[in-house]
Parts: sequence; C-alpha cells; structure tokens
Amino acid sequence: MPGGDSRNRALPGYALGGLLCLVCAELLLFFRLPGVQDLFYLLAWWPYILLADGLVYKKTGWSIIKSRPGAFLDLLPWSVSFWLIFELFNLRLSNWHYVGLIPQAPLRWTGYAAAFATVLPGLFETYLLIRAYTPLGRLRTRPLPGIGSPEKALFFSGILFLALPLLLPRFFYPLVWGGFVLVLEPFNRKRHATSLLEDLQTGRAGRIASLLASGLACGFLWEFWNYWARSKWVYTVPFVGDLKLFEMPVAGFLGFPPFALECYAMYAFVASLGLASHWDPESPQGRTRFNRLSMVGLHLVFWGVCFWLIDSRTVWSLGDTRWFLECDTLHP
Repeated sequence: MPGGDSRNRALPGYALGGLLCLVCAELLLFFRLPGVQDLFYLLAWWPYILLADGLVYKKTGWSIIKSRPGAFLDLLPWSVSFWLIFELFNLRLSNWHYVGLIPQAPLRWTGYAAAFATVLPGLFETYLLIRAYTPLGRLRTRPLPGIGSPEKALFFSGILFLALPLLLPRFFYPLVWGGFVLVLEPFNRKRHATSLLEDLQTGRAGRIASLLASGLACGFLWEFWNYWARSKWVYTVPFVGDLKLFEMPVAGFLGFPPFALECYAMYAFVASLGLASHWDPESPQGRTRFNRLSMVGLHLVFWGVCFWLIDSRTVWSLGDTRWFLECDTLHP
C-alpha cells in the first residue's frame, strides 16, 4: 500500500462530511427522533465507510474510493448478494429476525439493498484502516511445512460445514460462518487469485490477522449501532445463554472474525472470474469480463426473490413510519 508523509495530506471532503453526518445521527438518535431511529443503520454505516476511506487515504495516499472507484462500485451489488446467501441459510437456521421495519414494501426493499450494500465496504474499509494505523498487517509467521496439497481436504470440509447446518441447524449453525472460505480458498489458490491459503503457506499472516480484527471490530459496530435503532434485528440462537452484549449473545461475537475471511475469499473468487474488480491494493485490479449493467440485472432478480423470502420468514414486525410517508401515498 502506498505511503508517504501523511502529515501534509488532507482528509478528503467526503470523509469530513461522513464524520459530520455520523455525529449528527448519533446526536439526533439521543433525542429519539423517529426518522433517525428507523434509518439509523444507514445513517451510521454509510458515513462510517466514507470516514474510514478518507482516514486510510490520509495515512497512505491510497484508498478504494479515490484509487479504485470502479472496484468500490463493484463491491456494492456483490455485498448485497453475498449477504443474501446468509439470509437464505437463515431461513433454515432461524438465528435472527427483523423487527420494527418500514411497513411500505418498496421502501423496505430499498432499505434492504442500501443496508446490505454496506457489509463488504464496511469490512474492507475497516481492514484497510487497521493495516494503515496498526502493525498488525506486518505480522509474519513461520511458513507452513510442506503438507502436500490440502485443497481437496479443505473443499470437502467446507462442503460439510455448509451442509450440516442445513441438516441439523440447532446443533451446527455456527459452521456456516466458516464454510465458504474452506470451499473457495482451494479455487482461489489454483486460479492464482489473492489467496489466504497462499498467505498461510508463505508465512504472510498480516492479511488474515487484519481481516480477523476487521470482522471483530465491525461486529462490535453492527451490534452497537443496531442496539439503539428502532428498525433492527434480534437473535434466537440456541445454546449460547442469556449473557448478551447489546442484542448479540457474547459467544456469537466469535462468528464475526471468520465471517470477514469468508467475505474476502468470496469476493476474491468472483474477481478471479472477471465478475468484479478487486479492491485490495495488494491485488491487481483486473478487468471485468461482463457488462456491469447485465450483472446488475441478474443481481436484482436474485434480490427480489430473497427480499420476498425475508419478508415472509424473517421479518417479525413492522414499525410505524407515518413521519416518512403515509401508506396511501404508495397504495391509493
């Protein structure tokens, strides 16, 4: 990642705007303004992403938004689609539900897309922030000794991790948060994509350590900002007890670090197929092989099916948002 003297580098204007919006959202939430309570997730995460990107740029002279804007745009639809895969798993796991959501379906679905689009940018901007301001990214370990080719073992372990939660969700639900990285990393390594497995085998542990820290940091922010909102999610997770930090059982925070690894492996995989540009400064940006508008169309079809399923199975209650738009405006 580029460096240089950060003392002479100004914080970008969009980052200052993000900081101002985040502070205002927190203050208005304190006064329980209804509109802010309903939209607080969006009012917190989008300003945070802009602020984090600007802080990375100030420190390093490089950021996703300023240096790879096309990759940043690619992150958004894939972020929604990746998270919806976990929402589909949740139809079977029933580990979380949404309460107090916007009653009007068009607005609610728009909210789903805007909220889920923050997942990958939030994780990866936090990852870059950690690498820019801490020594974690320089972590080195001993290279793994020659153990032959572990790809098949990892792949079939990942398949098991994804199948068992569907077969016995009450007992094996945590395995979902590690399955995709096991399934996809062998492909990433074979395709010479950016590979976490390759990092381990060469002793470059900085990326993995920073991703794990990013997952934990974002997990804390997800739960912290969710706790104070009115439109939010709640958990129904077996065997983890009643000890909670915000809405999340404390043991549940163990799922956030491997989730960050999964997101990285999933995005590296689609980037290696030419379906997206890579955002990581240590990876070549590459070119997309497909028309972005066509890809967005496919994303939208998938989103529509998943949003309908979320409404049918995962939404427990709708809130009162007459402050925003009377129902008969959309449904005369």
